[in-house]
Formats: sequence, C-alpha cells, structure tokens
Amino acid sequence: MNVEPVILALLVFHILGLSLIIGSFALQLRRKEGFELGTIVIGAITQLVTGLALVGMLQVGGEDVNNAKIAVKTTFAIVVLVAVLMARSRQAKALSAGTSEKTAVLPFLHLAGMGAIINVLVAVLWH
Repeated sequence: MNVEPVILALLVFHILGLSLIIGSFALQLRRKEGFELGTIVIGAITQLVTGLALVGMLQVGGEDVNNAKIAVKTTFAIVVLVAVLMARSRQAKALSAGTSEKTAVLPFLHLAGMGAIINVLVAVLWH
C-alpha cells in the first residue's frame, strides 16, 4: 500500500496548523485587548491530530520513527493546546468580570506561541 500521498497531505495540514499558531501568536504580541484565540485553537488541534496521524501513517508505511522525539513533540503539542484553551477560558472570565484581558490572556498566549516554536526546533534540529 502506497501511503506517501496521505503522508504528504497530512504534512501539508500539519504545517498549516503550525502557521495558524505561530502566525496568530506573532500578530497579537503587541495587543492589549481583543485577542483572537480561535485561530490558535484550530491550529493547535490541527497540529496534534495531524502529527499523531503522521506517525501512524509512517509506521504503516514501514518507516522507523524516533519514539522519544515523538513523545517530546506530542507533549509540546498538548501543552500548546491546553495553554490556548486556558487563555480562552481566562479571556471569557475577564470579559464577563469587566477586567483587563491582557493579564489574563498573555501568559497563556506566550506559552502557546513559545511551545509551538520549541516544537518546530525539536522537529528540525533533533535527528
């Protein structure tokens, strides 16, 4: 069974998910309010799902995978997803309480963005 087309399609969506996270993070670094977190949530879910699917398809195709690297990358992907979900939760609470979004959202937004960047570094530099 030729799984290469599926792997390539998953890889494209994996990279698109990454661009949603890092692009949205970078665009919002200077914001004080009005954070758009939905795009980062979509990117984080896309990254996690396509990353796990990529590993599965590589194994189906008979490729060896570095399980330690996959564990580290999966952990960072989960951290990114949880961080952005926490940011959304804190944002909703801040908005309903009439307090500043900035202090509620920024720590988690930074954690999500930096977690995604570290995940890229792990992917590229760990051979």
